[in-house]
Amino acid sequence: MTTTNQILQGDCREKLKDVPANSISACITDPPYNYEFIGHKWDAAEIKRRTNRVQNSTTLVKNIPYGSGLAGGVRNTRWYERVRENILEYENWCHEWAQEVFRVCKPGAVIAAFNSTRTVAHLQVALERAGFYARDCLVYRRPSGIPKGLNLKAQLKQKGYANYQQWEGWHSCLRNEWEAIVVAQKPLQGNYLNTFLEHGVGLFYTANEDGSFQSNILENIPKDNGEHYKVHCTVKPLALMEKLVQMFVPPTREHIVLDPFAGSGTTLVAAKKLGRSYLGIEIVPEYLEIIQKRLDAVTEKPDMTPKNGQANHAIPYNLRLFD
Repeated sequence: MTTTNQILQGDCREKLKDVPANSISACITDPPYNYEFIGHKWDAAEIKRRTNRVQNSTTLVKNIPYGSGLAGGVRNTRWYERVRENILEYENWCHEWAQEVFRVCKPGAVIAAFNSTRTVAHLQVALERAGFYARDCLVYRRPSGIPKGLNLKAQLKQKGYANYQQWEGWHSCLRNEWEAIVVAQKPLQGNYLNTFLEHGVGLFYTANEDGSFQSNILENIPKDNGEHYKVHCTVKPLALMEKLVQMFVPPTREHIVLDPFAGSGTTLVAAKKLGRSYLGIEIVPEYLEIIQKRLDAVTEKPDMTPKNGQANHAIPYNLRLFD
């Protein structure tokens, strides 16, 4: 099947089986987090429900879903058992799609996958089980919301305890202002140079605009707005996805960026805007029209791929950029 600049509708675990092996240069994706996975409800109706819950709330981060089925309840033995069962089920689900992503990726290809601070380790383990090896964990520092946990002082005051003032500042959670991006890599073909010369991937672009070396903390990312923010609750800023594409995908259309959880299409938009090719898979059919509309509005960079007859084909194609 043709995999360049396509959007496929369906479950990525099935759709990826039709994608040729060793054809993808990088996978940059934002899969459902563990609290989204609970109950297996990840469709348009569930996303609308979660978005509506925070639409008029005081939370500062309205695109992060709340409402996990395991959020409340008595912390008895069965509660912790259910939490553990859910996490293991989530890890196994991640392993299922990661196996197919591993197969379609070129040797040396990077997968950069978002996750929550609570379950990022389980995603990393799933990727390692599929054959990838861990390279890093990027920190995406984003605008932070209001802590949702228990305020001990307020609770004690409500229950009539005289010494409630002594417990000022004690809460059941910290203010969450970052998300994790697991960076894993398909094993190299011998070493970095051989892999680059053979497949054109395996290295990171590390030069910032100010001349500094790229850190593994991504911050000061401008937020964007659009109609897609109103229909999808986990949209990442376009500038953030552009940064990841620039870091992990060489700048030619010969390289395909895969997003098996395309959502509203931000990864695909970033790839097209920056002159890379893309392949998106999205399970919710209602989002395909949104993705296509956003892609149609993109002005692409000129293609840097050498034209026929313009390069010495004895030189590996990646080095022809500098011929």
